[in-house]
Amino acid sequence: MLVLTRKVGEKVLIGEDIVVTVLDVRGDSIKIGFDAPRGIKIQRAEMVAAVTEVNREAAAAVDEAAEARLRALFAAAPKPTRPTAPSA
Repeated sequence: MLVLTRKVGEKVLIGEDIVVTVLDVRGDSIKIGFDAPRGIKIQRAEMVAAVTEVNREAAAAVDEAAEARLRALFAAAPKPTRPTAPSA
């Protein structure tokens, strides 16, 4: 991890096309701005963690009725047949 001291208005370059600018400092809060190409995702770590946790909970939830409906659909589906080799 690179640790820097910056003042308001100073910038940090990441690669050739990402710029991080210190916009404001008040007490223990820092406002920073990110300038990056549209294809680069910029996300808050706590939001990614929250979404990941919700997805894990949803994946772990068991909906027995839905599972029963899926099993019924697969049981009713016709079984694929293997093609027969042409006789020589």
